[in-house]
Amino acid sequence: MSSWFGSSSSASINMIVTNTPSQDLALTNFAYCSPSDLPNFSVPGSNGLYLAVVGDSFVFSISGHETIQSGQIALNSIQRRCVKVSAAESIPITRFLPPEHFNLAMLTLELDFIKRGNRSEQIDAVQLANQLRKRFLNQVVTAGQKVLFEYHGNNYNFTVSQAAVEGQEKSNSLERGMVSGDTFIVFETARDSGIKIVNQREAATSNIFKQKEFNLESLGIGGLSAEFADIFRRAFASRVFPPHVTSKLGIKHVKGMLLYGPPGTGKTLMARQIGKILNGKEPKIVNGPEVLSKFVGETEKNVRDLFADAEQEQRTRGDESDLHVIIFDEIDAICKSRGSTRDGTGVHDSIVNQLLTKIDGVESLNNVLLIGMTNRKDMLDEALLRPGRLEVQVEINLPDENGRLQILQIHTNKMKENSFLAPDVNLQELAARTKNYSGAELEGVVKSAVSYALNRQLSLEDLTKPVEEENIKVTMEDFLNALHEVVPAFGASTDDLERCRLNGMVDCGDRHKHIYQRAMLLAEQVKVSHGSPLVTCLLEGSRGSGKTALAATVGIDSDFPYVKIVSAETMIGLHESTKCAQIIKVFEDAYRSPLSVIVLDDIERLLEYVAIGPRFSNLISQTLLVLLKRLPPKGKKLMVVGTTSELDFLESIGFCDTFSVTYHVPTLNTNDAKKVLEQLNVFADEDIDTAAEVLKDMPIRKLYMLIEMAAQGEQGGSAEAIYSGKEKIKISHFFDCLQDVVRI
Repeated sequence: MSSWFGSSSSASINMIVTNTPSQDLALTNFAYCSPSDLPNFSVPGSNGLYLAVVGDSFVFSISGHETIQSGQIALNSIQRRCVKVSAAESIPITRFLPPEHFNLAMLTLELDFIKRGNRSEQIDAVQLANQLRKRFLNQVVTAGQKVLFEYHGNNYNFTVSQAAVEGQEKSNSLERGMVSGDTFIVFETARDSGIKIVNQREAATSNIFKQKEFNLESLGIGGLSAEFADIFRRAFASRVFPPHVTSKLGIKHVKGMLLYGPPGTGKTLMARQIGKILNGKEPKIVNGPEVLSKFVGETEKNVRDLFADAEQEQRTRGDESDLHVIIFDEIDAICKSRGSTRDGTGVHDSIVNQLLTKIDGVESLNNVLLIGMTNRKDMLDEALLRPGRLEVQVEINLPDENGRLQILQIHTNKMKENSFLAPDVNLQELAARTKNYSGAELEGVVKSAVSYALNRQLSLEDLTKPVEEENIKVTMEDFLNALHEVVPAFGASTDDLERCRLNGMVDCGDRHKHIYQRAMLLAEQVKVSHGSPLVTCLLEGSRGSGKTALAATVGIDSDFPYVKIVSAETMIGLHESTKCAQIIKVFEDAYRSPLSVIVLDDIERLLEYVAIGPRFSNLISQTLLVLLKRLPPKGKKLMVVGTTSELDFLESIGFCDTFSVTYHVPTLNTNDAKKVLEQLNVFADEDIDTAAEVLKDMPIRKLYMLIEMAAQGEQGGSAEAIYSGKEKIKISHFFDCLQDVVRI
């Protein structure tokens, strides 16, 4: 029994290929044979239907002709090209038996002139479809097949793009079917064919894209599926349909989009690939500052020149004009908010004005797509961002774990294909480890890992030594080393946090342990709660009591992808406004991460507080007050931990009320000091109680300083022996050192 795509009878006949007897017969798409050979191709139960598979590829209808000798089959030039055979060659011919349900529901054809030249024709889709159905009735067509035909005195050819059989689900198998009186025909044309299709009915689509379907991974875009889907819906969905559909809907195409987000997240890559997949003119890529000119009016002319080709084609071709893509990289360099620059020339204002008139002015263009990219959206002029201009604004954010996995797969595919990737490499684990890495940073990780693998094969003593290619293997250890080398810009500042607790964390008693546990519960609350996207916590206490170390430990142990510490030591000598800008940037960066911890260390120092006066920076104070109350964007969560030794001052300026919780970090009592000394193991057992008694009410930092002084010994040089456990601190020398320490 025949399958969905028909079957051929077992008997195959070898026939000699010859030319079609006449030009008129070449336009029928029939293959011709001798009347004596015709019964070999008869379809049983049909009324004069003769079908044959020629060369195991295409099915042709067969007709008899007296001029053809027995054992020959006549094919026109296009048919010979399709089956890849030349005249006078022998080719196997087999009778084709169509299945029961073989009629085509829809047929998609791409039209073209046989000889293109500079001609242009307008074709009515309905009239042509009716004529083709009559002319090729009961003929079998296959996807990829080319057919010659004549229409209104012109010779054309069509290529079968799609052939959908009634009741048959789409599959990867060969598309083939029989033309019937009910077959719906859709026409497509290449943009440079010179053929304009009018009166096209539903199901017709525009050929705006070079490929019918595309894979983001093959374009080198990973982790941006949702963003790309949003761009497609907003910017390209209307362009996929023919012009008459959008005109009936009464809408205009989107003319501009803005891609914004942190550096290295793939904005430029996405814009470049969008330009590649569009079936229009070659994209014009403009790096912001290169538009500027020192001559008066030249900058505005450069902007106008970018749109000149689109204007010319809009006038000549109208709605059939190709799409012109203009990509502005770093658009914030030239489209700053008007009135914000004080250079005296007004050039930046003129650029914005010129762009606005070109995109959405009196003679606005409908065949232009402007793509702008920036990581400073706040600097752009507001008029550029309204609907009709750069109306599609897509934030290209840091990739999630699945996105990072896709990016790593893209960058390691070649290695895997060529067996350079070791089997122990676990990309899923790497994706989980690389929290808050951007796409560019992940590429940097892969490059760094490869450099370790290549370096193993090189000898610095003899660089001319031949390299054995098969020995190059990029291992998991290479990737782990690369993670230490390539640090994310929006990651945890682990080194800065570790510097805040140089002596590590020791058990200082139940009071300190309670504060740590409560702070970690707040971090857990931020992570899981839907009603607390912002939680703030203030640690106050005497200087040296361990507030900063405790805050740093909470930040590290929270395992949040973004942890930053804001301290006065990084802002020495800076002006108030510059300090504010730095603090705001830390918060803005935190808003890009799903989970963040910010440590505000020594708040009174950040505020430039001086007890004499008293004096403090009201500008920084107001900035912090606003930031501590401002909720992060939807889907983002933030925990802020502040430390201070001047609680009374913060209360006097209303600062303490902005924190959700305040914890007092105490100095050490006798029991706390004893616990610390037992862990340090620098005193003899009989001296620990005596030493702990005199350390009562001493901050932990002072205790460490005192122990280090005493560990040097009376003559110096004893520290190594004491810390290794070979010797102990003499209690008499300890008391001598105690006299030198100024207690708080």
